Amino acid sequence: MQDRQIKTAIFGIGNCASSLVQGIAYCRQHGEDAVGMLFPDLGGYAPGDVEIVAAFDVDRRKVGKPLSEAIFSKPNNTLVFQPQTGFDAVPVSPGAILDGVSASMRNQPADDSFLPIEAGEATREEVVAVLKSSGAEVAINFLPVGSIEATEFYAQCAIDAGMAFVNAIPVFIASSDKWALKFKDAGLPVLGDDFKAQMGATIVHRALVELFGLRGAALDRTYQLNVGGNTDFLNMTDQNRLLMKRESKTESVQSAALNRFADGDVRIGPSDYVSWLDDRKVAFIRLEGKLFGGAPVNVELRLDVEDSPNAAIMALAAIRCARIALDRKLSGALPEASAFIFKHPPVQAKDHEAHRMLQDFAAQLPASDD
Repeated sequence: MQDRQIKTAIFGIGNCASSLVQGIAYCRQHGEDAVGMLFPDLGGYAPGDVEIVAAFDVDRRKVGKPLSEAIFSKPNNTLVFQPQTGFDAVPVSPGAILDGVSASMRNQPADDSFLPIEAGEATREEVVAVLKSSGAEVAINFLPVGSIEATEFYAQCAIDAGMAFVNAIPVFIASSDKWALKFKDAGLPVLGDDFKAQMGATIVHRALVELFGLRGAALDRTYQLNVGGNTDFLNMTDQNRLLMKRESKTESVQSAALNRFADGDVRIGPSDYVSWLDDRKVAFIRLEGKLFGGAPVNVELRLDVEDSPNAAIMALAAIRCARIALDRKLSGALPEASAFIFKHPPVQAKDHEAHRMLQDFAAQLPASDD
C-alpha cells in the first residue's frame, strides 16, 4: 500500500513556514470543512498528508527549538490560527546564511532584526546529512526575497539528498534552464518559481487585466504598488534584492494581457515597509484604458490581506504535486504543475487554462514499475 505521508523539509522558518505548519494541523483537524480549502484532493493526497520532518533557519531564536515553538518566535508576526500544531519532535537545524539576510534586517531593533546563530553555520554536507537522516522527500524554499546564493545552495542540497524541490520565492530555479537541467539529470522534479498567493495582488491584477481583453477594452497602462509590515517587506527595502521579484510579478501580469505593455506603461512591485501592518499586505492596483469609441475607463482597487496564509495554501498544493511527480518518476521542471501555482513558472498560461493543466496533471495515472 502506498504511504500517504509526504515527508517534507523547510528552508527558512519565517511567516510562510509558520502558516504552512499551522495549516497542516488545521487541515488535519477540519478536513474538507477547512475554510479556504484549495484542492482537497490532488492525485489522492490531502493537505493533511504533508508531514514536516526537517527544518532549517539561521536565527538563534529559532535554531535548536522545536518547530512548533520556532514558528511563533520573533521576528515572525503572522496570524496565529492554529496555536497547537503537534510538531514538537522536529528540531530546527542550523542552515547557511550566505546572502539570505539583508542589511535592512540586520539593522533593526532587536525584536524585528536578524539575530545570527552563534554556534556557526552548517556546511552543505551537514545540511544534506540532516535531510537524508530525516527521510524527507520534498524540500520547500521559504528564504527571503533576493536570496540568490542561499537558494542555489539549498537547491543543490536537495539534489544531493535526492529530493524534489519547491521554490516558493522569486529566485529563478524551475524557470532556469540551467537548474531545470540539473534536476533533470538528477532524476528529480522541481516546481517554481514564486507563489501566486490564493487571493493576492498578482492574481487579482491578472484577473482584471484578462477581463479587459475578454470584454474588448483597450488597456493602456497599469501599476501595482504593495506595502507590508513583515520581514520580507523589510528585507525588500534593499532595492538591489528586488530585480527578480519585480521581473516575476511584472511578467505574470504581462502574460495575462492581450497586448504586452510597453516598459514605461507598467510598474509592479513592493513599494515600502510599514512595521505596524505586521503580516498584512496592502496592494494598490490601477488600470487605465479605453472603451468603445475611445471612451476612457479607469479602475482602482485596494486589496488588504494577511500575506503568509495566502501563500501557505499554495504551498500545500505544490508539495503534493512534487510527491505526485516523485510517484511517477518525473524529473526536471514541471510546467503543467507550476503554471497555476507560481508567478514565474517555466511556461506561462492563462489562469483558467493553468487550473485545468494542474487538474489534468494530478489526475494522470502513476508510472508503472515494470
